[in-house]
Order: sequence, then structure tokens, then C-alpha cells
Amino acid sequence: MKIATWNINGVKARIENLCIWLKESDPDVVCLQEIKSVDENFPREAIEALGYHVETHGQKGFNGVAILSKATPEEVMRGLPGDDTDEHARFMEAVFSTENGVVRIVSLYLPNGNPIDTPKFPYKLSWMERLNAFAADRLALEEPLVLAGDFNVIPEPVDCYSPAAWAGDALFQPESRNAFRRLENLGFTDSIRAVDDRTGVYTFWDYQAGAWPKDNGIRIDHLMLSPEAANRLKSAGIEKHVRGWERPSDHVPVFVHLDI
Repeated sequence: MKIATWNINGVKARIENLCIWLKESDPDVVCLQEIKSVDENFPREAIEALGYHVETHGQKGFNGVAILSKATPEEVMRGLPGDDTDEHARFMEAVFSTENGVVRIVSLYLPNGNPIDTPKFPYKLSWMERLNAFAADRLALEEPLVLAGDFNVIPEPVDCYSPAAWAGDALFQPESRNAFRRLENLGFTDSIRAVDDRTGVYTFWDYQAGAWPKDNGIRIDHLMLSPEAANRLKSAGIEKHVRGWERPSDHVPVFVHLDI
């Protein structure tokens, strides 16, 4: 099973690129973030025409996640548990049946948290604590689980072209990185780092200051694997070339192949 994640940065603006990529990459399940669309306006027809089932958790103008899949999920849950007052559309879990049982796949868009001297940063940290609590609860099921999405966290200095340039950013604060590390310490595997320990491995290049041609990137899009999923990891990669397409997202797709 090929599972991919991609912060599309506006699905309507990027629908042509999305369809081209779906044909080229041929993933079985796709987790999208920042669809920036309410559910009823999501351009599902073009995607369904390619053979994908579409589940969305949208929000007008910003946020929003989706899961596209060749198979219809058995269950879908929208919203990260732990705060009934949180109205941001940032989280959706789908459960798929396989020959070997089930696999749980989450599409998540973790809060950015900037500026750090505003309530946005505590909200980010609180959201991460809720995510870790959810993940710990799901681990007790002892099922393959993939947490896929834009985590808005640069895990280590090697995941950034210039740590000094990001020192004051919420994505690289010690609190953000420590929360990410606590997720790893629960038993989750960072799929890309499980197969590739090189420097210069990025998933995001800003639109400003010539970041893409200079390769001034960061790695903030992750597929985190539970032990049961990590045991089935065949390969993982980043489809960097998509950033060079016309009207690109500032993120690129990241994928894993699991023997499921």
C-alpha cells in the first residue's frame, strides 16, 4: 500500500496539479492538508473520475484536511479529540480493511504557532499534547497506524537549510521539537529518517526570497508509523520534483510503501 501526504495549499488552485500527480504517482491513499474549502465545494468530481473515494473535513478559506483512497474506508472520524471548543478542521482518521486486518490513517494539519508571543503558540503546543494522547490511545489497539501530514515541526537542525534562520520560529522552538520527540518516544518511527539520513532532505520551500531555486528548504511533512506499521515499511520518499511545476504548492508529496 502506497500512502502519501501533501499539503496542497488550496485544492481549487491546485486541482490540475493534483490530478496529474495522482496519475503519475498512483498512491493508494492520499492525505491532503490545507484544502481551504468547505466540504460541499471540494472538487471531488475530478478526483472521483480517477477512481478515488473522497472524504473531507473542510473549512472556509483556511485549514481543512482530506483523505483520498482507492478503497472505501470502513470508518471515518473528524476532529482531534480532547477539546470540544476547537473548531479548526485539522484532523481526520480513516480505517481501512486489508487482507491482514486493518490500517488506520490520519491526515493532520498541525497548527503553525506563529508568532510565538501570541496565543497561537500555546494553541500549537496544546494541540500537540492532544495528538500525543490520541496516539497513545491508538497504540493500545496494536494496529498499523500512520500519522500523516504537515506537522509544522522541524525535528532536528539537519532538517533545515539554516537553523539560525529559523531559531525564532514556532516550527523550530524547543517546546515544539520536544513534543514531536515525545511522539517518537511513544514508539512512532519517522519514516523518512528510517530510510534516509542525508542532509538537504526537505518537503517545504517558501514562495519568498528564492527559496526553491536556492534549495533553502525545511522538512515539516511527516509520516509517523506505529510499531505495527513500521514493521511493514518497504520504502519511503519525497517527490521533490512537484515543487518545480507551474503554480505549485510550497510543500511536496511525501510517501511510504507498506507491506499491507
